[in-house]
Amino acid sequence: MKSIRLSGHALRYMANRGFRLEEVEEAIRAAPWEPAELGRLECHKDFVFGRAWNGVVYATKRVRPIFVEESDELVVVTVYTYYF
Repeated sequence: MKSIRLSGHALRYMANRGFRLEEVEEAIRAAPWEPAELGRLECHKDFVFGRAWNGVVYATKRVRPIFVEESDELVVVTVYTYYF
């Protein structure tokens, strides 16, 4: 499988959105890919969370990377996280 690289934008938002590189990699490698806007790809994976985020305890965290497939790597443009 191709290597996965986070763009500068995705790296800058890691702490703000609360995702880890390992979660992004697991989502891309395990979840089915779907077409996204602007010719990009997306997928999502739910992770057991069971902690507080911004003062509220959530059971689940969903990690949704948006990425492009290049000839030698997958480049993650951004990552959305959802807590529920």
